[in-house]
Amino acid sequence: MKLSIYQVDAFTEHLFGGNPAAIVPLTTWLPVAEMQKIAAENNLAETAFFIPQGEDFELRWFTPELEIDLCGHATLATAHIIFTELGYAKNRIHFHTLKAGMLIVSKVDDVYTLDFPSRVAIPCEAPDGLLTAIGGKTPLEILHSRDYMLVYEYESDILAINPDFAALAKLSIMGVIVTAKGDDSDFVSRFFIPSAGINEDPVTGSAHCNLIPYWAKKLNKNELHAYQVSARRGELWCSLKGDRVLMAGKAVTYLTGNIYI
Repeated sequence: MKLSIYQVDAFTEHLFGGNPAAIVPLTTWLPVAEMQKIAAENNLAETAFFIPQGEDFELRWFTPELEIDLCGHATLATAHIIFTELGYAKNRIHFHTLKAGMLIVSKVDDVYTLDFPSRVAIPCEAPDGLLTAIGGKTPLEILHSRDYMLVYEYESDILAINPDFAALAKLSIMGVIVTAKGDDSDFVSRFFIPSAGINEDPVTGSAHCNLIPYWAKKLNKNELHAYQVSARRGELWCSLKGDRVLMAGKAVTYLTGNIYI
């Protein structure tokens, strides 16, 4: 069987920036084990698979280790391919997902806007071993939704964090967001998820489902500019709209090709 495959750098307008994702169009779903093997072979933070459903699409995401419930950058990358490579004529795509409901991506010129669910993180205690594994300063706040979110005072605190990834991977948690007010933006963040086979994710849309409602309340503003300050660095323009968050960014195609299974 020959399948098309694309790789896209999302949340950036520069090649080799943002967050890379693989995209595999399908006409029917492959067995889960087979999709997982493709994702492991790609060895990127996410591989997205999609199939047409009338004028809409069904969408699933796999890390090298597991199927995940929500992924922003691979959704943006998938929309980019549907718009630019597959001749999709409308300016809005509806994706049906297994656990995140309906996700919408709209396009104006070369900017894509994701319409995602808000995930408000709740204050909590850190699980045993988390703060030791993260290292750095003691956070000002600790919150939890799907992932743990640690809030610090300065952008420099975020840049200085050097986690013990082996220790993080042993904890019974999904991911860890670290965040602070930005020097040149409203807020900055980094995201660590070694339990899913990704030590540090370059730019993470799902993490911003937590970050946007938090910083909107903290800064008393619903329009936000953010950087994810990983080595590849990503830039997002964010909005809080009730129980939804909007994240806008650009994308660049890196490769197109075929895989054989």
